[in-house]
Amino acid sequence: MAEVIINGKKYEIEKLPKEAVDLINSIKFVDNELLRLQNQIKVNLAAKNFYFQQLQAILSKLEKGDSSEKISFE
Repeated sequence: MAEVIINGKKYEIEKLPKEAVDLINSIKFVDNELLRLQNQIKVNLAAKNFYFQQLQAILSKLEKGDSSEKISFE
């Protein structure tokens, strides 16, 4: 039997009213969605850092007088 612990007390899910089970399922869904979004934030931050490093490399070349580097936003 599946159990859930809420405020330190164990409940058997099968014995709970449908409304309570639905709410538990909603909480699980939201927890999973939050985890997915946290992972998406990590991916986006990694991409941002990569882009920033690439930009710094281009700007460093420009400061050294290497004007052959062209910046294009196509």
